[in-house]
Amino acid sequence: MEPNIFNAGLEANAANYTALSPLSFLARSAFVYPDYPALVHGPIRRTWGEVYQRSRQLASSLTQRGIGRGDTVSFLCPNTPALYEAHFGVPMAGAVLNAINTRLDAEAIAFILQHGESKILFVDREFAEVAEKAIKMIGRPILVVSIDDPLYKEGRLVSELEYDAFVAEGDPDFDWVKPENEWDAITLNYTSGTTGNPKGVVYHHRGAYLNAINWTLSWAMPLHASYLWTLPMFHCNGWCFPWTMAALAGVNVCLRHVRAEDIFSLIRQETVTHFCAAPIVLNLLKNADDSLKAGIEHSVQAMTAGAAPPSSVIAGVEAMGMSVTHVYGLTESYGPAISCAWKSEWDQAPLEERARIKSRQGVKSPLLEDVMVADPISMQPVPKDSSTMGEIMMRGNLIMKGYLKNPRATAEAFEGGWFHTGDLAVWHEDGYIEIRDRSKDIIISGGENISSIEVEEVLYRHPAVSEVAVVARPDEKWGETPCAFVTLKDGYSLSEEELVQFARENMAGFKIPRKIVFGELPKTSTGKIQKYMLREQAKQT
Repeated sequence: MEPNIFNAGLEANAANYTALSPLSFLARSAFVYPDYPALVHGPIRRTWGEVYQRSRQLASSLTQRGIGRGDTVSFLCPNTPALYEAHFGVPMAGAVLNAINTRLDAEAIAFILQHGESKILFVDREFAEVAEKAIKMIGRPILVVSIDDPLYKEGRLVSELEYDAFVAEGDPDFDWVKPENEWDAITLNYTSGTTGNPKGVVYHHRGAYLNAINWTLSWAMPLHASYLWTLPMFHCNGWCFPWTMAALAGVNVCLRHVRAEDIFSLIRQETVTHFCAAPIVLNLLKNADDSLKAGIEHSVQAMTAGAAPPSSVIAGVEAMGMSVTHVYGLTESYGPAISCAWKSEWDQAPLEERARIKSRQGVKSPLLEDVMVADPISMQPVPKDSSTMGEIMMRGNLIMKGYLKNPRATAEAFEGGWFHTGDLAVWHEDGYIEIRDRSKDIIISGGENISSIEVEEVLYRHPAVSEVAVVARPDEKWGETPCAFVTLKDGYSLSEEELVQFARENMAGFKIPRKIVFGELPKTSTGKIQKYMLREQAKQT
């Protein structure tokens, strides 16, 4: 640092500098609002004082078993109090939380346990069978702790040591471990691994702290908000909302399984004000029976990401009285880092127009340093002309430390001083970004680029269509042509010819799907349609 009058003798010290960590949010809420509700899960009702105590006990019990700085602790668990408490208790021991996708098979789970060098695995009884298979595959001893959720009586416990007993062994006054450096790892998340082994994405305390606060600003969340856990906590650590809710001293309403009836019921019963969900979940709510939607008279805010949401889905949810905020991000950016920030001048636009505006990915969120749409080779920004496509790139404190044990992939992701997302988008004149495709999903037909998202957007407008995914299908003449996979709404029927005719009336001829396949679409646990599976299926049709 170049010497000047403002840094000479003015060094950081214990009085004026502390490493940023979201663990501080829990300590404060427990001190200021110890008797305020923090966790709701069926009969379980816990205050912020209780959550803080239990998190300290969890950290203490982990420490007693030799878990410390840099050790990995894994959880295979749905959205229950145990996983929420783990977001504090595990890093309070200095360890790194690894929340595992509950939809993975045994082989993938075994890979994660091995690659992440996990020391302890906590397993909800629903996942006992797959966990036992994974444990056999790793070929080394690992301490296993069962989680016995009172709301789920199927499955079985994989260990005699149960989570609540494990917590009870700990000291409620444990002097928990603060990070030595805010760059220290706090969690380890794995990408979906659709084309090979998943990559381990490492988050640090600084990024988790900042993104937790980021959404109180970007979403204007109030103190003591009531948040429904429709989004899996294993997905980018629930977009950092476990820590956001601690900062707000809000109410975490747990949701074990994503079902429309349960969601609407909890929104009514617990006066839920906010929830996050993939577009597929919004579509589920939109198409639910009207009787389930009755009786919700308070304001509800929904945040959606994970795939570009069709404007028709946004319009349908907003017609129910819910306000939708569209955001964009990846596991590597702590979840969403870009938001379709709303402007008051759009309020008077018709519903369909508002929905179209909201379907754009948007602009950088308040605490992301920078974003651009650029040519990935030249690294030059594309013009803001709404038509020139480039790759979305981001940089700042909301980007991961890197990929665990994978320096090559880390270097490629950060090439040129930007994080390369792999998503193709256009840049509008007002600076808002709109995704047109994943780089691997663009369809090139007869030399023309076709956005699969654009075709999907049109097909979603048909009243009989519930879900749709468009992929490239090999074609001898054109190289590739669009192939649409469509799920119909219950009680509707539709022929391929009828849907093709609808497409012909609403899009250019070369963009019309040459093949339409009706049926259920394969999805990940977070609601993303698995297009790689559909691409393989398209080759056979």
